[in-house]
Amino acid sequence: MATSRFFLITLAVALSSCSHAFVTPAVPALIARLTPLMMFTGIVEEMGTIVSLEERDDMPLWDGSKGKGTELVVKADVVMEGAYLGCSICVSGVCLTATELSETDSTFKAGLAPETLRRTYLGDMKAGGMVNLERASEIGGRNSGHFVQGHVDGVGTVKDRWIDEDSLFYKIETSPDVLRYIVAKGFIAIDGASLTVCDVNTEESWFTFMLVEYTQKKIVIPAKMKGDKVNLEVDVLGKYSESALASIMPRLEALEAKVTSLEKQLSSQKD
Repeated sequence: MATSRFFLITLAVALSSCSHAFVTPAVPALIARLTPLMMFTGIVEEMGTIVSLEERDDMPLWDGSKGKGTELVVKADVVMEGAYLGCSICVSGVCLTATELSETDSTFKAGLAPETLRRTYLGDMKAGGMVNLERASEIGGRNSGHFVQGHVDGVGTVKDRWIDEDSLFYKIETSPDVLRYIVAKGFIAIDGASLTVCDVNTEESWFTFMLVEYTQKKIVIPAKMKGDKVNLEVDVLGKYSESALASIMPRLEALEAKVTSLEKQLSSQKD
């Protein structure tokens, strides 16, 4: 079932990337039905405050024993509405599971796995720091952003920033492994915010984006200065498309080779 689901998703995404007339509006709808019911949109709901980030040696494990781990406590408001134990909350681009909720001080706790600490900059955060927050949304409704999983692909570094009238521009440097999926005018989630890429420079490994005046007031990015880190999640549709094409291309190349061979045979028979 998982294999067939993945095949259908990749096929649907590959078709949606084409410009052929047979691609219909039903393709994005198919993707929505096949992907998990709950994802994020990249439309940040509020900015939360980190209460604490600490390593503990008494984290409960699956077998009832205690182990070492990292726990994050965030004070929030909007995302606490409707929150429940085990729900997903996007914290500056990282999908985290709420392990404890407190109505008295309006906070939630979440554990940070070693993979999360390796892939993101959350482990460098300090008490008092601000984070973007968004609750998971059910796919099928209106989405003013794009499909955001909360699965960070890598970290970028602010290389430059400048003001263009009422817009704030950023230049972000990142690794080639991440940059390969970033395209001009495409989607990208930066610290969990759905934004549009402006320019891409593959030789120097950087891309730019800009924030309109309204967005500047709603997310934590404007506080980022040169040298600061941002969490990056590329558009998952691009990765699905690459995976789909990777499985299809060998067959197309083999088919093309057979057609070429037949053309040569027919040509030789005419001669």
